[in-house]
Amino acid sequence: MSGARVLSTGSHGGQVKDLQRRLTQLNLYTGPVDGSYSTDVADAVHRYQVARGIDEDAGVYGPETRAALESETRRG
Repeated sequence: MSGARVLSTGSHGGQVKDLQRRLTQLNLYTGPVDGSYSTDVADAVHRYQVARGIDEDAGVYGPETRAALESETRRG
């Protein structure tokens, strides 16, 4: 995704909505798709990172986590 940035708790906007939709596709996140990077989103990202063996800051949606998630889900 062009203009992609690292997302973490407190981030908000369209990229967070896309992340929430992708996590929902994998049944890792069941909260609202509201564009707010809550602790629930961070927990879902961390579960994804652990399951895929991704070594980035826990719960932070960085380049490695983004590349892996985008490769196995469709854009929301």
